[in-house]
Amino acid sequence: MPMTPSASRSRFRSERKNGWPKILPPADYRPSEDQTQDPPDLRSIGRAWDWRRRLERGDVTTIAALASEEGISDRYVSRVIRLAWLSPSVLERLVLRREPTVLSIFDHCGMAEVPWVEQPERVFD
Repeated sequence: MPMTPSASRSRFRSERKNGWPKILPPADYRPSEDQTQDPPDLRSIGRAWDWRRRLERGDVTTIAALASEEGISDRYVSRVIRLAWLSPSVLERLVLRREPTVLSIFDHCGMAEVPWVEQPERVFD
């Protein structure tokens, strides 16, 4: 089920820093002491959100064009971009709380197809 941009709003915002997309937490965020999430996983989530926003704005029109611009395969982009459609509660737990997960980053990509209410138990339990 495709999500409209307004239906998938979250408390996160993203911006580019040193050429890389960076997901920024809400203003009221307090970091936890236990930073257990893997930085490459967090980077993949940030890239996915950046790619999604670029497609929504019309900066690029296709995944193939996006992949060509990034210098990576369109297959990789089409898989990783799914991270931008994870449920807000899963994103909060991964990015803000840095909770460990039982899945790999590529397994997370497949979770975007699961209804939002089922995602937390499948990702963290």
